[in-house]
Amino acid sequence: METTEHTHDAHGHVHAGHGAGRHGGASWRMAAHATLHCLTGCAIGEVLGLVIGTAAGLHNGPTVALSIALAFAFGYALTMRGVLRTGLSARQALKVALAADTVSIAVMELIDNTVIVGIPGAMDAGLADALFWSSLAGSLALAFLATTPVNRWMMARGRGVAHSH
Repeated sequence: METTEHTHDAHGHVHAGHGAGRHGGASWRMAAHATLHCLTGCAIGEVLGLVIGTAAGLHNGPTVALSIALAFAFGYALTMRGVLRTGLSARQALKVALAADTVSIAVMELIDNTVIVGIPGAMDAGLADALFWSSLAGSLALAFLATTPVNRWMMARGRGVAHSH
């Protein structure tokens, strides 16, 4: 008989995991959900950073640095928002966010920025260019695919999102 295990992630969400497809207590579904949540914050920061950098005419280095900084800021902020609802203090919520999301955001940003910088002309494309937006969308999709197994591995070991409380 298969049992269902309920776990809470760093964002206060309850997840039901089933025996099939599990690895050390972390299902692909849980990992994908955690990665999607991380991707949301990263994407907001990444898009904002690239838009600001491109609109301001910044060189590639400062634009990428701004995008990465904003991706971390928005990623942590979204996690903290959910954790604060559980009643933790702001300081405790920040600790949870740092523990839960640092590796995930770092991997996501490494993949995302490597892809976008590697696409010829993407960093030089204007905001009205399809290349700018398609490169960004493609790089975020690849970052999601690369980060999901990392999150699953971390969750199975009680780290990352699963290490939140």
